[in-house]
Amino acid sequence: MAGRLEGKVAVVTGAGTGIGEAIAKKFAIEGAQVVVNGLPDDPVEDVTQWIQKNGGQAISQVGDVSDAEQAKQCVQAAVDRFGKLDILINNAGTMANMAETQEYSDEDFQNIFRNNVQTVFNMTKAALPSLQQSHGCIVSAGSVAGMGGQPQDTPYGGSKAWIHAFMMGVAVEQAQYGIRANCVCPGPIDTEMTHKEVGPMDEETEKQVINATPMARRGTPEEVANVYSFLASDEASYVTGALWLVDGGVTPAMGAVGEKTPQELRKQPQGMLDLQHSVEQSQFTQA
Repeated sequence: MAGRLEGKVAVVTGAGTGIGEAIAKKFAIEGAQVVVNGLPDDPVEDVTQWIQKNGGQAISQVGDVSDAEQAKQCVQAAVDRFGKLDILINNAGTMANMAETQEYSDEDFQNIFRNNVQTVFNMTKAALPSLQQSHGCIVSAGSVAGMGGQPQDTPYGGSKAWIHAFMMGVAVEQAQYGIRANCVCPGPIDTEMTHKEVGPMDEETEKQVINATPMARRGTPEEVANVYSFLASDEASYVTGALWLVDGGVTPAMGAVGEKTPQELRKQPQGMLDLQHSVEQSQFTQA
């Protein structure tokens, strides 16, 4: 039986680690040919080699897509190697150091704007001519932070809200060309961003994030990738302009509701993907 993405060509930005790694591997398993994009220091070649060793088709494309020319090169890599582009996954992005707005540095603000806003705009603009030909789709990395704001990292929440509005606008504008555009909006996911040891969160914030989740745990990168796979597939042919929550119930919840969830229900699913770069320090345990 063919995978749900059989015959599709996908570009995944920020595909070396975390959710991006999971998306790239999930898409390959579902039959897509994948362009694995990341920055020079990202382990994109590890992801590409894993896909190839497991019978999939993928190429590495190292480049900073916050630069418009490098974004064009990323799209062109897909067309040159695989002959077309069907799916753009705007996953590249970052969180800055936690700080209240009056103390937020200009450097951190510019870093958020460059990595979260410019990357999405540049890649979308560069990909649209090819996607118009293939009647393809775009799925971008939104966030629950873009819906309710992100205290102590307000520019991050603002950048995600921009992505939400941008994708909804693109969805309406590009429907006449057969293009769909959606956002996946994760809550707390088990990547470096949600671990105080290596990410921007402090201990108090990390604890609050888990307690505010009705399921009382982080989601896994694979759980997020599963939603990307659906939205990128023809099964989602009537879904466009959507903000798809993958947040364990954070958005509708109020207060520390996760404290009510028993420990046996807080376990993450085992999953099927061999993810090597979600959280680099494997000694971390689930909060």
